[in-house]
Amino acid sequence: MGVTKYTPVSKRLRRSPHVVSYWDGSQLIYENYLTQVRITALPVCTAILSLFDAWRSPQEIRALLGGYSASSVDRTVEKLRATTFLEEEGKGAATDEAFETWRGWTPTAAFFHFATKDVPYAVTPKATPREFRDWLKQHPQPPFFKHYGKTKVIKLPSDRCVPEGEFRNVLFNRRTWRSFGRQSLALEDLAVLLNLTWGVRKFGNVPSLGRLPLKTSPSAGTRHPIEAYVVPLRIKGLRQGIYHYASDRHQLECLRETPMKRRVIRYLGGQWWFGEAAAIMLMTAVLPRVAWKYRYPRAYRFVLLDAGHLCQTFCLAATWLNLAPFCTACLADTSIERDIGVDGITESVIYAAGVGCRRPLPSSPVVRAVRGASARPERSESPDLDFAAGPEIDPD
Repeated sequence: MGVTKYTPVSKRLRRSPHVVSYWDGSQLIYENYLTQVRITALPVCTAILSLFDAWRSPQEIRALLGGYSASSVDRTVEKLRATTFLEEEGKGAATDEAFETWRGWTPTAAFFHFATKDVPYAVTPKATPREFRDWLKQHPQPPFFKHYGKTKVIKLPSDRCVPEGEFRNVLFNRRTWRSFGRQSLALEDLAVLLNLTWGVRKFGNVPSLGRLPLKTSPSAGTRHPIEAYVVPLRIKGLRQGIYHYASDRHQLECLRETPMKRRVIRYLGGQWWFGEAAAIMLMTAVLPRVAWKYRYPRAYRFVLLDAGHLCQTFCLAATWLNLAPFCTACLADTSIERDIGVDGITESVIYAAGVGCRRPLPSSPVVRAVRGASARPERSESPDLDFAAGPEIDPD
């Protein structure tokens, strides 16, 4: 077996600003959360990395580690460079500039955001129910409800007091759909969904901040970081491709026209059933909008909450239009960001929603629960969702 040869690094190096370390049992883990590279190493690695807080030449490093042979120093430095824990001078300048957005949120929020991108998803329709059954044998589900014992209880009026009406029916009928009719969705319906969810309703004047947009969903500090990119699959009068929704103008800006069904399935982690929807809405977060005002890591939560607010508004609006909405966070982040033309640092994909036309549903406990608008859950056997056949709706 040949011996691996290391070429001594000739350029100056410094420690990547995206490195964290932590213990996992008895192992010390070093992780570059931006590149998602993890290694195990001895604590002496921390001492070596600490020497690279500024740009260092190979000669400087050899001098600082004079107690070790030059060849062993070169090998160690090259390993750290190859695994992205050290970076070469002249590379990554654009990334460094973009990361200024994250300065107040690093490393806490940045670690979570970047380390959880591009997670591999195993969508195996036949295996999924079996895997859950095997998991349940070893790990019972936690209870869905919480109660306090030995405390005063105040009984509330019956759910019959919920007023009848359209709003009540929309709330009770909202479900996550996974099967869709083959007909195309009208462009008018898409326009209504976009307008009601992401459209600007009016502007409000705020002292010192000026004119701020107001929408149907709340946003922390009225920052509204979420942008919507529309991927039409079956929309009358709209070619497949990627479009940006300009919320202040109520317009679609065409970024590219190309067949999208296979891309959509890849975007959504291999969930093939969503490839039959009429349109997908990819939600990104323009992070400087929030980071400019809130310069502490907790503000990253605000971004995620904003996406959740918008998604619920979207699902309720689609239900009101008698359509079949869904949402998913199972995303191929980098693939999406590359195709829509964002850097993944100052603007990053967060969430996805979609919609299709409804198809007639067979009678089942789930469908009866959807059609029977009752505030109290019906007592019925849990449906066995057959992923191989394509579940009609998610019971959520």
